[in-house]
Order: sequence, then structure tokens, then C-alpha cells
Amino acid sequence: MGLLAIVLKRLHEQLSYRSLGAIVAGGLLSFLVLAIVLNVLGQLLLKNPNEPPVYGDCFTFILLGTKTTVCLGAKGNEFILNGKLKDVNAEEIYSPLTTPVFGTGVVYDCPNSKLMEQKKMVKFGLTSESLRSYIPLIVGETLDFIGRSPAFKGSKGTLNVPATMAELTIYTASRSLQGKEVRSKFDSSFAELYHDLDMGFSPINFMLPWAPLPHNRKRDYAQRKMAQTYLDIIQARRRSGVKQDSDDMIWNLMSCAYKDGVPVPDLEIAHMMIALLMAGQHSSSSTIAWIVLRLATRPDITEELLEEQRTILGDDLPPLTYDSLQRLPLNSQVVKETLRLHAPIHSIMRKVKSTIQVPDTKYTIPETHVLLAAPGVTSMAATHFDDPNTWEPHRWDAGASPSSMDNTDEDEKIDYGYGLVSKGAGSPYLPFGAGRHRCIGEAFAYVQLGTITATLVREFRFRNLDGVKGVVGTDYSSLFSRPLSPAVVNWEKREKKKNKEKVEKD
Repeated sequence: MGLLAIVLKRLHEQLSYRSLGAIVAGGLLSFLVLAIVLNVLGQLLLKNPNEPPVYGDCFTFILLGTKTTVCLGAKGNEFILNGKLKDVNAEEIYSPLTTPVFGTGVVYDCPNSKLMEQKKMVKFGLTSESLRSYIPLIVGETLDFIGRSPAFKGSKGTLNVPATMAELTIYTASRSLQGKEVRSKFDSSFAELYHDLDMGFSPINFMLPWAPLPHNRKRDYAQRKMAQTYLDIIQARRRSGVKQDSDDMIWNLMSCAYKDGVPVPDLEIAHMMIALLMAGQHSSSSTIAWIVLRLATRPDITEELLEEQRTILGDDLPPLTYDSLQRLPLNSQVVKETLRLHAPIHSIMRKVKSTIQVPDTKYTIPETHVLLAAPGVTSMAATHFDDPNTWEPHRWDAGASPSSMDNTDEDEKIDYGYGLVSKGAGSPYLPFGAGRHRCIGEAFAYVQLGTITATLVREFRFRNLDGVKGVVGTDYSSLFSRPLSPAVVNWEKREKKKNKEKVEKD
């Protein structure tokens, strides 16, 4: 009791000089520190021998009050991303986050079987024939944006890359994937709506998607505004009774029905179009920004890219086509290397639905856990890539084409309900995931990124600001990773070759 009395006396003397606010703040801070310490001690001392430890390639920690088991490496990716539907579930994890953004009845706000049907419907716009038609549209949007954007006014200047590329990719994605009519609705104000909708992916919304926070109010307004834009287009087409006059995605979905014969409701079409825009734009926006930032650190690669086009396509640099793009290996490798080093999705989670065992271990994962895979960790491992933290497109000189960037057996295919896809998740390079939730827009992403890159190097030279080395850090504050903003580089427009042919006049 003597020691306790001394401690209490000293505590009383210290508190007597403090304000009530300082005492309350100190108490809250002490409580928080104590909670963290007890949490860590609990994980270390009260661990279940049948569950993964708190270290290694397979470990468990507490995230937002839930035990989360992380499995790293190629085997970990295979275990989680190819998990059976009865064992792991994505909907319960992502629905609270994505439903307020995309809307109800689509993606993770519906049974997995319905999602597979929706993915099959959307694949209409992702065929090889469609991809061929998108390239001149993407080139046109890129050149038009360069011509009218204040960011590129004059012959040289500086550029905040993430913000500028985000606006550009909204235009290219909406024009190609969603059609001319939808693109006509998009302007800079709509780009702001997209930004507000994107903020709905803030991590706090995993737990509090309903909270009346400022970014959630903006999210909800943007979602209603964008959904109404699509509904107006759909309903105007239905009222007019006109026949289909184009092959855009809205016409396609308006004619689709589920397996039970029920036509896709107009509201679900609108929500699917929002999901398609987000999926088609978000990863491309981040990746093209990283490409420009990386090219600014390596002007030699920029010049190699232009020389590649002149050598293979011709000194006059003819218009890009789908076939000509496939003939530019370094251009493809720049995209590939950027995706390796800057994977758009840093974490992929699944809810455990039935107790499962981690292969080749004694560990079992109970239903109370969440599984987490991080394919980006594998793509930056020295066991798979030499000097993995260095951006070097030439590491892929002897690599595969962009259409088959993983190292899985191409004969190992599976149909989850939306067409055959590669089943393998064992590759160290999985920028678009694997398994039943593998991104169906992978081919479009390579086409869009390759086309924009090839167009930009024709128009510009990029370099870092004086005294700046390397690139900015990564912003992990959202579901998708992206460059920290602002990220500013110098740009300079190339001089166009003058036409030396003289036109004779009669």
C-alpha cells in the first residue's frame, strides 16, 4: 500500500496543475495506448497454436476488430484467390464499400451467380473486335484533351500528373467503353463528380459507409447524379422507340436478360454502367499517371519509345491501330513494368465461410477470420525479379506479350459463368487478380494504357523538376493505390516535322 500511496500522491500533484480538457485528453490517450498494448500482448501470448502466428508469410493480426489472416507469396495468392465459393466470399467484405458507390443490385450487392451473369453481359464491349475500334477513339480523345486542357497550354510547362491523367482517362474510358452519347455528358464538372464518388472507397467506409461524413454526402450526391444521367439516356431511348443505331454498352444491356428471363431493370443498367466506368477508369488513371512519372525519371526510355514507333511503324508515324500497337514491344513492356511495380489494388480480401486449412501447414482458418492476399508483394520479391524496386522496362525484353503476362499454363482455363479465363494464381505477376473475381477489363486496360502511352510520347518529352530524383510515394488511403498528389513534372511539346512537299498551284 505504501507504493500505491506514493504513486497516487504523485499523480494527484501532477493533475492538480492540469486543466480539465488536458486531463480528459490524457486519459483518452492513455486508454488508447493501453488498448493497443493489451491487443498486441493478447495476440502474442494468447495465440491459438492451430492458427497462423503474427509473423512470416502466413500470419494473423487484428484489423478493424476482425482477425485477418494474410497469406503472401505465389502459394498464398493461389490459396486465397482460387478459394472455393463455399469457403470464401468477397461480397460480405466489399458490399458495404461498393454498394453506395455503384448502386444496388449489381456487383457485390447481389448473389455471386448474378454477378457472373452481369460480367458475361459486360464482356460484349471487351471483344477483340471492340478493342480494335477503341484505339482511334482513345487517340482522338487524348489529342483533343491535349489541345484544350489548360495543363498543356504553351510549348512547355509543369503538370500535376495524377489530376491531369485522371481527367484524361475519364474521357477515354467513357468514349470507348460507354459510347458517344455518354461521352457527350462528361465534362470537367462530371470529372469532379467522379472524384467525389471515388472518395466513397475511403477505408473508413468498410465500417461506417452510412456515417453522415462530408465525403459520404458528396459520394451519395454524385452517385444519384451519375445514375440519373444514365437513366435519362435509357428512358429517352425507350420512349422514342428508335431501333438500335450503335453498338454501345447501354444498347447491349437494354437488350439483355438474366437466365430466368427477367430483363435487366433500367436502374440496374445505370448502376452497372457506373461500375463499368469506375472499373475501366480507376486502375488506368493510376497506372498512366505512374507511367508518366516514371518516364520523367527516364527520358532515355521516352526517346526509345518514339524511336521504336518510327522504326517499326514508319518515320511518318501513321495513326495507331490495334495491330500496330501489338508490334511495339517496348511500349507494352513499359505498361507491364509499371503494373508490376505499382499494382492498382494493394490488398484483396475474402470472408471465410467455412473452416479451411492452409496448404502444407498445420494451420486452420476459422469462420471468424478474413483472408487477405497482396499480389503486389510477390511482384516486388527478389526471388522472382532481379533488383525488384527498380523500374526497368527492359527486364521484359525476352518476356511474353501483354495479352499473356502471367506465367500460368494457358491450357488451364475455367468458366465461372462469364467465359473462359485463366485459373492460375501462381504467377508472381497478378496486377488484375485471379480466380472468379479476376478483372474482366484486363485486355481493355492494356489497350487503353498502351494507346495513351504511345500517343503521349509522340507529343511530349517529360522530365523531373530540377533537383527532384525518383518518383513520389504511393497513396494507400483508398481501396486503390495511386501516386501521392501533387506529383509535378516538366513537359515539353515536340516540334512537328514540317511538310516539305510543295503544292504546285495551276
